Amino acid sequence: MEYKRTNAWLAMDDDDLDKLEAMSKDYLEFMDKSKTERMAVKEIVKRAEAAGFRNLDDLIASGDLKAGSKAYVINRNKAVAMFVIGREDLEKGMTIVGAHLDSPRLDLKPVPLFEKSHAAYLKTHYYGGIKKYHWTNIPLSLVGVAFTKDGKKVDISIGERDDEPVFFISELLIHLSADLNQKKASEVITGEQLNIMVGSIPLKDEKENPIKKNVLKILNEKYGIEEEDFLTAELNVIPATKAREVGLDRSMIMAYGHDDKVCSYAALKAILEVENPEKTLVGLFVDKEEIGSVGATGMTSQFFEDMTLEILNAFGKGNVVSLKRALRNSKVLSADVTLAEDANFLEATEEMNTAKLGHGVCLTKYTGSRGKGGSNDADSEYLAEVRTAFGKDAAIWQTGELGKIDQGGGGTIAYILAEYGMSVVDCGTPVVSMHAPLEVISKADLYQTFKAYLAFYKHI
Repeated sequence: MEYKRTNAWLAMDDDDLDKLEAMSKDYLEFMDKSKTERMAVKEIVKRAEAAGFRNLDDLIASGDLKAGSKAYVINRNKAVAMFVIGREDLEKGMTIVGAHLDSPRLDLKPVPLFEKSHAAYLKTHYYGGIKKYHWTNIPLSLVGVAFTKDGKKVDISIGERDDEPVFFISELLIHLSADLNQKKASEVITGEQLNIMVGSIPLKDEKENPIKKNVLKILNEKYGIEEEDFLTAELNVIPATKAREVGLDRSMIMAYGHDDKVCSYAALKAILEVENPEKTLVGLFVDKEEIGSVGATGMTSQFFEDMTLEILNAFGKGNVVSLKRALRNSKVLSADVTLAEDANFLEATEEMNTAKLGHGVCLTKYTGSRGKGGSNDADSEYLAEVRTAFGKDAAIWQTGELGKIDQGGGGTIAYILAEYGMSVVDCGTPVVSMHAPLEVISKADLYQTFKAYLAFYKHI
């Protein structure tokens, strides 16, 4: 039989379409509340607690951890793991969907504030893979945390509400761009030019840096912070744009951070729906994937295996052998997005092996670049098992690669989990304009991603 992708819009019945629209509306709200990993962790925990999940430490301390228990554990407010304890011995493995919460953005430098040419600016250092010119001439928000010198934590959010000011990165006007237009796209805007404009009114009776001092005065009045507090702050610059429906038929969604919030959302929705499973279910929502999954909140940290050991210990099996068995016998969907074929840039993709918008979640056997470098490359036996699970719940899926062989590529957390001996395959939503400040997905693919993850939790 010839392989043909299924157009999800044509395959769904009225009940599916009603559920799709309800989910899409909820997803729009989730995206506006979850732009950074810190924001996403707050929203995930809020939804988890509303569904009966409790803090893992509290469950262990009270002796309430048992089959059927729902637990979450937060890692430094930037990653979170969710567990639904199964009836089966944990040594036999877990069923895991792992996604990441971070997205490409700009971060403030430790000493960011300066005044030049009658305006005040904040210096940034970009995070993750971006096209730097994308970040000019768009409305930007400033969000994150700072600490005063006496240790008080201050949550900062400026630009996310409609009644708040936004920030801006300038670009050279077209009238003077004759030389600039000859440069490569990667050189049109440099990293050191990604300075956000934050003020232009001078503070009266100040001769030196009066605009900078006025900005500091405003920040001190609103948040109680001083210039020195920037040194230990964690402040992110993100698009101030709200998530919106796209197209006359409203079939798509535009938002900042579909990579990888769309898979995180679908995994969260799926794990919230399963009660009393046979195997222990895990939803992993990690940080730092965009810069190599490094650090204490990235997938390369030992946070997940430590938490698994804590659970084993609560059941009287807190030893290395039991931990190794639990990890080795686990099965994983590495829930990360892939690219959707774009009619404007067909030269970068190979038509037969590229995911199509509106044709379901994409199962990706291998990622990597130029010869599968850095990829997990899932085995055929496991792919067949996942395929069967999707088929039991009629989840619509397709397959695809991340561009032409020698064009480039990308990676996910799959290879890290595979190092434990787990069976892992990449599985995520196709995205248009991946890593741009605003990306686009299909509502149909969002819904089918959820259906696929739910089927995985139920049948693997």
